[in-house]
Amino acid sequence: MRTTYLAGAGLGLVAAVVFASATTGPLFVRFFLFFITPLAIALAGLGWGWRAAAFAGAVGSGIVLLFAGPTVASIFALTQAAPMILLTYLALLGRPLAENSGEVQRNVPAHDDTSEDAAPLLEWYPVGRLVIWSAVMAGVMAIASLLLLGGDLELLRKALGEFIKTTVVAELPQTNGQVQLSEAEIASLSEIALSVLPGASAMSWMASLLFNLWLAGRITLASGQLGRPWPDLAAITYPAGTPLAFGAMLLATTLAGYPGLAASAFAGGLFTAYLLLGLGILHYTTRGRPWRPFALWALYGLLLVVNIWIGFFVALLGLAETVLHLRARSHSSPGAPPGAPPLNRNS
Repeated sequence: MRTTYLAGAGLGLVAAVVFASATTGPLFVRFFLFFITPLAIALAGLGWGWRAAAFAGAVGSGIVLLFAGPTVASIFALTQAAPMILLTYLALLGRPLAENSGEVQRNVPAHDDTSEDAAPLLEWYPVGRLVIWSAVMAGVMAIASLLLLGGDLELLRKALGEFIKTTVVAELPQTNGQVQLSEAEIASLSEIALSVLPGASAMSWMASLLFNLWLAGRITLASGQLGRPWPDLAAITYPAGTPLAFGAMLLATTLAGYPGLAASAFAGGLFTAYLLLGLGILHYTTRGRPWRPFALWALYGLLLVVNIWIGFFVALLGLAETVLHLRARSHSSPGAPPGAPPLNRNS
């Protein structure tokens, strides 16, 4: 227990320092540091349990409160600490199965199980549900970001216009001291940015949560500290109602005002979920193929260059899995990681 809190305190300090460092320097450096801020809390949670993650979040929030005030500390706690505490708690959640039947007895965190022989009898929390949880939290954080930028749509448009104007003045050449974009063009760009911002923001939040969770998992796995077996990520599945929820959010994006923007945020998160599912399908169905490395490198290269269109088609592939069950039809299952569970379509 003492080691748990020592690890939590040290990693909470690291998270606070990284978060504070994200307020200075070039824009790219600030974005990168803000992006990896949850990593230390994820390491605490996956390596020493959710209590260590909660303690790391509390320590980090306290340090930020001491040096930056309650508002910034609240932002740190709600956007960096709380989501990762929840995700690491769920990631280490297992449900023991009755020895002679499939009946579920109860849910327990993995670090509460002290029996070495109990591990094979544990069914771990599905990774697909972690992805959906992260999509929901990313949508909530994207909406909160919009509310912080402006209390109503006009204030939000004005804030975006000022940001665009400042960026143009700083980055583009000027003619006779005048910005090259007219007020009408800035207003048009603000409208476009307003329609894109919720979904893009949710995708960014979700990428940060899942990347840091994955990286913390790899680090703790390599160190022998990870509290669960490494899952077969290419075999992830989502709850049965996820496609309907995605469709409903896409339909709701046509609503006016904040309801439409909120729907766009959740749609962005769910789009990212299906993009990841599509990538998982491609990884799963190409196992054992001699051309697999070339195909995957080409795919990720295309995602970097023409990410919008390639990402759209990969997400469609993820949606098609709901009906076509492409992984179950493939003959690549012998290449699955040792000990990987069979594909469950309804997890």
